[in-house]
Amino acid sequence: GGMAGALAREEAAKQQAAWAAVDAHVQNNHILGIGSGSTIVHAVNRLAARVKQENLSITCIPTSFQARQLILQNGLTLSDLDRHPELDVAIDGADEVDGDLNLIKGGGGCLTQEKIVAGYAKSLIIIADYRKKSKCLGEQWKKGIPIEVIPMAYRPVTRALTKRFGGVAELRMAVSKAGPVVTDNGNFLLDWKFDKVHKWNDVNMAIKMIPGVVETGLFINMAERVYFGMEDGSVSICEKPAH
Repeated sequence: GGMAGALAREEAAKQQAAWAAVDAHVQNNHILGIGSGSTIVHAVNRLAARVKQENLSITCIPTSFQARQLILQNGLTLSDLDRHPELDVAIDGADEVDGDLNLIKGGGGCLTQEKIVAGYAKSLIIIADYRKKSKCLGEQWKKGIPIEVIPMAYRPVTRALTKRFGGVAELRMAVSKAGPVVTDNGNFLLDWKFDKVHKWNDVNMAIKMIPGVVETGLFINMAERVYFGMEDGSVSICEKPAH
């Protein structure tokens, strides 16, 4: 029981969701976007098993250094957007998912490449465990919305964010390295802890327009389907609401 039991349940939930998503959405000859984070490890393991068993031809496009390593370690075919500017499916995790399937991503710092890959895929499929499911953003995820910024602009961007939208924005500091986290793109990250519910589509566009902002961790109206691994071992599937 206790902590160990809870962690084991979370891992099992991630695995169930990852397997369900890979089995439902990956087909032969697919160009596949591979997300980042702990949940994706299970997806890539499942993908590698299916490629072997079914002799599939799959090409993988990574969203981070971590994803690239995972693809190579599993003996899968690695490629890039230069060769494949359009993808069939992107599979990724999320830090939080709301009732409209809006996402907060970037807890692992890979939001920009994740959004690029997701944006050029015909569909974005999200895998997550039960702790990531919320009615509204900010309900479960308390670390804020990650925003990637050009290093020279981090202070004015911080000020612009809080002045316009309230809350607090903090420069993300590194662990085992002095100073800030540096992304795979050589930039800094701000974590914006908002203090009220916003119209996320408007806020996302407004933040992107702030000079020095590279990308936000808000993925609005991008996910087609979310697979949640539940505490009881089942997988709950949520579809994008049809408007």
